[in-house]
Formats: sequence, structure tokens, C-alpha cells
Amino acid sequence: MRTDPDDERAVCLPPVGDVLEAVATGLWQWDEATGVVTLDAEAARLLALGTPEAPIEGQIAVTEAAIRSRFHPVDWNEIKGVVNLAVLEGTLAEARLRIMDDRGQIVRTIRSRTKPLVKGDHFKLIGTIQEVTEPPPGASARSPVTGDWRRSREAFLLDAGRALAEARSTAEVLRVAAGLSMPGFEPNGLAVFGVQGDHLSIIGHHGHTQDDEQPFRDIRLDAQYPAADVVRTGRAIYLSSPEEYSSRYPATWPFVRRFDRKSWAFLPLTVAGRTMGSWMAGFAHPVSFTPDERSVLTTVARMLAQALSRAGAAETERELTEGLQRSMLPTLGPEIPGLSVAARYVPTGGGLQVGGDWYDMIPLPNGRIALVIGDVQGHDVRAAGLMGQLRIALRAYASEGHRPDAVLSRASRFLYGITDSITYGSTGGPDAGGTADPRFATCLYLEADPATGHLEIARAGHPDPVVRTPDGTVMIRPTAGGLPLGIDPDADYPTTAITLEPGELLMLCTDGLIETGGHDMYTGFTRLQPILEQHRGDDLEELADALVQGVHGPSSHHSTGPLVDRREDDIAVVLLGRPSLHGAADEPVHPPVRRIMLSVAQPEPQRIAECRQQLRDLLHDWADPEQVDSAVLLVSEMVTNVLVHTDGDALLIAEAHGELGRRRLRVEVSDSSDDLPHKRRPGELASSGRGLVLMELLADAWGVDPRGQGKSIWFELYEAVKL
Repeated sequence: MRTDPDDERAVCLPPVGDVLEAVATGLWQWDEATGVVTLDAEAARLLALGTPEAPIEGQIAVTEAAIRSRFHPVDWNEIKGVVNLAVLEGTLAEARLRIMDDRGQIVRTIRSRTKPLVKGDHFKLIGTIQEVTEPPPGASARSPVTGDWRRSREAFLLDAGRALAEARSTAEVLRVAAGLSMPGFEPNGLAVFGVQGDHLSIIGHHGHTQDDEQPFRDIRLDAQYPAADVVRTGRAIYLSSPEEYSSRYPATWPFVRRFDRKSWAFLPLTVAGRTMGSWMAGFAHPVSFTPDERSVLTTVARMLAQALSRAGAAETERELTEGLQRSMLPTLGPEIPGLSVAARYVPTGGGLQVGGDWYDMIPLPNGRIALVIGDVQGHDVRAAGLMGQLRIALRAYASEGHRPDAVLSRASRFLYGITDSITYGSTGGPDAGGTADPRFATCLYLEADPATGHLEIARAGHPDPVVRTPDGTVMIRPTAGGLPLGIDPDADYPTTAITLEPGELLMLCTDGLIETGGHDMYTGFTRLQPILEQHRGDDLEELADALVQGVHGPSSHHSTGPLVDRREDDIAVVLLGRPSLHGAADEPVHPPVRRIMLSVAQPEPQRIAECRQQLRDLLHDWADPEQVDSAVLLVSEMVTNVLVHTDGDALLIAEAHGELGRRRLRVEVSDSSDDLPHKRRPGELASSGRGLVLMELLADAWGVDPRGQGKSIWFELYEAVKL
């Protein structure tokens, strides 16, 4: 109703300033952009500015630091959080604050009620200040400033943050969220909604059954539903009563009513400024959603959003790397008559679950099979990419029917070409945008004849294979080799021919299996040797697991599953065996036979040392160490004589027959020369001519046998148990 100003009965409201002064209420404005706080006289008095003798008249402008000095330190931190929450939600900021004088004594408690006015990235606070009476101790339990409630809240947030930070999957995050016990207002139902296109989907829930979620499974973002509103606006929605819910969202209220809840909070799940979903907390009791309660819910929502984002990224990465790993590391092919094969790949624990190590089995056109094992330098995405390209190239060259040396030569040229193009860019210059990070790869390529056990091996900087004989003797089998792939496009890769006898086993592995745990090649092999020696039978799958477990401890995976511990390097291992022909699979060959065969070429005199070491490995448990020294000396003399006095290569064959303690060692060294050696009587200063004399003195039997082409010099030693 309008009144006439000339009417004496007209009622006029007094000025706002007079009203505020009458009720002892002050006005203040806080400009966050400039840090200036403007106060009227009553607000200045309430904040203990000025003195009773010289009170402040009118309005004053002070700095934020001056105002901060009047608030209790704990309360200042409190109001900062309340204001930030009000800015985020577009609501009023209310707080109870203790005011201190110049001596640091608390003089009064005030209640501040302000409205944030947001402009761009900054805001202004405009509101009122009133003095209030400090509540009695029994009523302070839920005070936003003091009391046990705040301490409980802080402890809860610390525990919740720690638990959510440790969750590694979406399921774990949801389990943690369901187990959160909020101080004073614990919800009895939770739901997490995600965004898929223009719809909401339920990621997880607690306090509901599968049937309960049916109406909420596929909600459009433009629907009249609190979670959809939150995602659209990015602001929280608090519904303190069923009446408020039904009046604001009548369309969805019939679906919600049957849960018999009294209050609801819907909060945005925001990460890096992007709203990824919404979190609903439902309460069986009325909740007024005070600033403190909203602050707790908002903090939990932020932590929940971060945890879900991390878990989602980790799950995506795991799915990507496991898929990449499965595609790059194929399973071994069908069973091969006459041979058994087992393989394992264990990725490094540093980030990606795929690296530069790989193995492969390739059927060849001639009916044989090829086994490949290799290691591209590095454990990153580029190493995995190069590994995939190199594996495909090796398959292509092998399928064309090339011999092992030609396969590795072509693969080296291929890897050199692709890494060189990456290094120098498309225009051939070092500044063409490429990355100066050339890579190389070690590789061992083996062609096997399943019918005979004949193997041809070419090696490119890779660890030598390991052979285990039927009686459990384990030896590193030296093979000829060349530079790692990708270093020299014209590198040669000589081949080594060996025969895998029935009951024997060949192990190929990358350096990760040997050197993990700070070992070098020698100590790492010493660690694996007992595992190979103690294995019995033809079950290579069991042995492959034992080798991996010997390095890392127990695991439940087979070829691609991750281990629980952190690994230093990728591991690839391939086992190739010929089943035993004597008795059951777990029975040793009778009589046990050990055999080595090595070829030493004219330009490779350094391989005489390998012959000596191989013979020592063959006789590792020989009863008389002096006989072992004699055998090593004679072999060195025999092979050296071939290289010095003939123009051909030397072929060494050594076999140990019989039962332990009663064995016979026979060693033959063959060459292509028809000239037979003659026994001489060298003088004291002669530098040669003692080979046959040593044979006569040290060997139990010896001889020279002419062959169709060349000859064979041999000796025998009979094991003698020293007393």
C-alpha cells in the first residue's frame, strides 16, 4: 500500500545507518583484489580499532594485515575457508570470530555474515558484524570456531585424505568413500555419478541395492535432477528437508521418497577446472548444512574427485600397456614334436608395464623353427615401439628363409636406419627436429631342427645361452657373436652350430634375469645355477616359474602378469629342451653322459680360453682336481697346435661317461690337415715340441687317428678318487 507523504499518519523507515547503530551492527567491505577493508564506525569498534578515548568516527579503510591482527589466528584460517566455500557455491559466508586487542587478549566474539560478489578472478565481501555471547561449554561442540567438533573434523579429513590418496583403482576409491565416517553427520547413502556424453552414469554407490539404482542409471544432463544441475553449473546443491527436495525437483522426488531420507548434499567432482561428475550424500536425519558442514563435504568431494581422476588415469594406463604388451609379446605357438619350449616376460616396475625386452617363436619355411630373444635399450615408450618394429622385421626376414647370420645382419641395418632417421630428422640434419637419442638392441637368434636337435645360433651382443645336461650340469655355452643391432649397418654375425642332446636343456635370457638385485653377470649366473641344477624332468613351465621366482620371490603370474615388487629391468627368458629318451621324464639318463663341442677358427685364438673354461665346467664335480688341471693343459696344447701348425680350424669334442667316481673322459681335437704329429725330445730352451710328451705323461690313454680328411688327436682320463 502506498502512502501520501503529506499525510501525517504516513510511517517512514529510519535510515539504514540509524537502524544498524541501534542494534549495534557494523558494516564492512573486503576487496580481495586490492586487500583493502572498509569499515563503518560500529564495525571498527567491534574489531577493537581505535580506543575508548578516541573512537573512530565515520568510515575508515585499513589493510587486510591490520584486520588479520585483530582475529584469533585459528579463526582467520577458518574464515578464509568459509569465504572460499561461499565463493565456490555462491552462498552466504557466515562465521563466528574471536577479536583480540593490542595485547593479544580476547575481548569479544563477533558473528560475521557476508555475501561474496564475484567479478572475474576476484571478489568483494559485503556484510555485517554483530557481537554475540560466547556459547556455554556444552553448546560449543559444534561451534565453527572452537570445540571438539573441529578437532574431530580435522582428524577425519587427514584420515580421509590419506586413505583416498592410497587408493589405486576406482573400486578402491569407492570402498574408501563408503567407509568414511564424517564427524557428527554421517550419511547413510552415497552415490558417485560420472559424465558420459550428454548423460550421467552411476560409477558406484553405497547404501543402495542394484534395483535401487535403476531409475538413475541413465539421466540426461538437462534433466531436472540435483546431480545433473550440479554438473551443469559446477555448484553444490544442499537440500535440508524432504519438502525442499520435492518442491525443487518434483519430477524425481517420487523415486527418492522411498529411501526415507531427510537431507541431501550434491557436490561437484572437479579436477583442474573440469567437472567430471557429481557426488551425492544422503542423510537419515535432518542436516542444516552449516558452513562448517559444507566445508567438510566440499573438501571430501575435492579429494574424492582427485582420487577418482588418478585411479581412472592409472586404470587407463594399465589397460593400454597391458594391451600393448599382449600385442607385442605373442604366446608361443603350438607344440613342436621333439622339442619343448617355455617362455616368460616380466616387465619393469617403473611406470609402463612393457619395455624393450621380447621373445618370439617363428615357424620357418624349411620346417624348422626359430627362437628369438632380445633387449632394446631403455624402458620407455620408445623402447617398446622400437621393440615392436624390430620384432616384426625379424619375423619378416626369418620367414623369407634367410640363415641366422643374414637375419641379424638385415635386422641391424633396419634398426640402424630407423634410429638414424629419428636422430637426424627427415631432412638429414641434426637440427631437423629429430631427437639425438640413437638406440641399439641385443639379440640372439636360434634356428632349431626338431628332428635332430641341431641348432644354429647367431648372437648380437646378447648373453650367451646356458646348457644343462641330463645329470644337472649347467654350463654357459660360448657362441660367436657380433655387435648389438643398430650400431654398425655392415656388421657380420657368425653362426655357432651345436646339438641339443635328448634330456638337455637350453636357456636363453636377457640381462635382467641375471643382473637384477645388483648382481653382475658372474654372480647373477651363480645365483641361477642351483635352480637349473636342481630341476628334474621335462616340465619347462615349472622351471620358468622357478627362475623368475628365484629373482623376485613368489608370483602368481605366468607370461604377462605384473609382480608386486619393484623391478630394476625387464626380464625375458626362453627355455628349449629335448625330452629324455630313457625311462620316465623325471629319471636321469643311464649311464649319464656329458658332452661339449666347440669349434675354434684360425683367426680366433682367443677362444682357446673358452675351451679351457668349458672343460672345467664339464668336470666341475670330478673327484681329482689334478686330473682336471691336466685335462685343461692338454686341451690347450692340442687346440693351440692346430692353430699354429695347420691352416684349418680346430674342432673340440669332450665327453664324460660313467657313474660318479668311475667316469671316463675322452677328448678329441680334429683338424683338416693330413700331417701327423711326431714325438720329439725338445731341449731345455725349446719353445715347442712338448705336446705329445705331456700326453704320454698325463693321459691314461692317447692316440692319433687319421680321418678321411685330416686327423683326430685324442686322450682319455679315468676318474680316480683321491684318498
